[in-house]
Amino acid sequence: MLNAYLDIQPEVAAALAAGKPVVALESTIISHGMPYPQNVETARQVEQVVRDNGAIPATIAILDGRLKVGLDAGALEALGRAGHSVTKCSRRDIPFVLARKGMGATTVASTMIIAAMAGIRVFATGGIGGVHRGAQETFDISADLQELAQTPVAVVCAGAKSILDIGLTLEYLETQGVPVIGYQTEELPAFYTRESGFKVDYRLDTPAAIAEALRLKWELGLAGGAVVASPIPSAHAMPKADIDAAIARALREADEQGIKGKASTPFLLARVCELTGGNSLTANIQLVLNNAALGARIAAAL
Repeated sequence: MLNAYLDIQPEVAAALAAGKPVVALESTIISHGMPYPQNVETARQVEQVVRDNGAIPATIAILDGRLKVGLDAGALEALGRAGHSVTKCSRRDIPFVLARKGMGATTVASTMIIAAMAGIRVFATGGIGGVHRGAQETFDISADLQELAQTPVAVVCAGAKSILDIGLTLEYLETQGVPVIGYQTEELPAFYTRESGFKVDYRLDTPAAIAEALRLKWELGLAGGAVVASPIPSAHAMPKADIDAAIARALREADEQGIKGKASTPFLLARVCELTGGNSLTANIQLVLNNAALGARIAAAL
C-alpha cells in the first residue's frame, strides 16, 4: 500500500532492480542546511561524488504529495530556492505533507523510512541528530535515534552534530541496540571536528569490513540500522576550541530567544556559521562530500 505513494526515479529503479549500489541522500540539507544557490550546487556535487565512487545517488524528498526517491535537476532547484518555506519532515510529518500535497524536505529519520521503502540500505548525510544539551529537563531527543533503532538503513555521517550532548546520544543508541562504527577511527567524530572525547563501539578500516558487518546484522534479523562515523578530512576540520566557543554562544542565544524543537538545529547551525565567519559552512560541505564517497563504497561492497 505504501508503494502507491512512492515514485522511484527510473535510473534508481533500474539500479535497484539490477542489484547495483544505490546511496540515499536527504533533502533537509538542501532546503534548511545552507543558503541558495550554494545548497543546490552542493547537492549536485554530492550526487556526483556518489557516482564517482561507483554508486547511483537517490536524493529523497516529498513533492506534490509524492514520496520521491531520486530527484531531477528541476526538483533540486525548486527545493533550494524554496529554502525554509519547505516543511522539514520527520516521521510524524510525512502523512500530513502527503495529505496536503505539499513539499517536504526529509530529515535523517524520514530519509531512512523512505529509503527502506525503496529497498535502499545505505544513506549518506552530514551528521545525525541526537540528545540535545539539557535534555534531562527538556526531553529534547531527535527522532533520528529512534529511527536508527527500527529502520534497517546504515547512516554514514561525521558523527553526531556538535551542538548536541554526544555522551547522552551514545548512551541512547546503546540502549536501543544501535551499533556505532568508526571508519578508521576509535573516537566518535563531532561533525566539524575529528574528535569528541567519546569512543565508538567498533573500529572498522575498510568499506568491505563495514558492509560485511551490516550484512550479518540484517541476515540475523536484528532490527534497525547502524551509525557509520567518518571523521571530517583533517584539512577541513575546525579547531575544537573555536567551534566549542561558537556553539556555547549559539546555545545561549537560542535559549534567550526561546527557540526549541525542530527549529533549534537550523538556528544553531546558521548561528555557528555566522560566528565562525563561514568556516563551519565550508567544513559542513566537505564532510558531506567525504561521507557521500564512503557511503558509495560501502553500498558497492554490499
